[in-house]
Amino acid sequence: MEIITHQKIDRNLCGTPIELKQGFSRVELKTTEVMAADEKGLVHGGFIFGLADYAAMIAVNHPLVVLGGAQVKFLKPVRVGERVTATAEIKKIEGKKNVAAVSVEKADGTTVFSGEFTCFVLDHHVLDH
Repeated sequence: MEIITHQKIDRNLCGTPIELKQGFSRVELKTTEVMAADEKGLVHGGFIFGLADYAAMIAVNHPLVVLGGAQVKFLKPVRVGERVTATAEIKKIEGKKNVAAVSVEKADGTTVFSGEFTCFVLDHHVLDH
């Protein structure tokens, strides 16, 4: 299946898709020093959220999908150098609204993040008037 949304995403910052099928995606991110929030190597949560958001967007996989909202939990810290994988699955579709459940895990299976992302498929690009 071809990715038809978010084509200009920087995969170094938001992850690389490793699996994609209708209503489902898996995206892997190798965390790097540029993601560090402090001298101990804690990865800033925004990068984990960005990974999860990207996984939700490509699970919907529509060129006009946008994020409408998210309810998330950061469960465990991530250190620079760790590889994390986001898994997104569309749980509900109501008209233009898609609800995706997303979890992010470390290589050892530890869940570090979970959330529900509400995505909307629009009729035109969000920046078009």
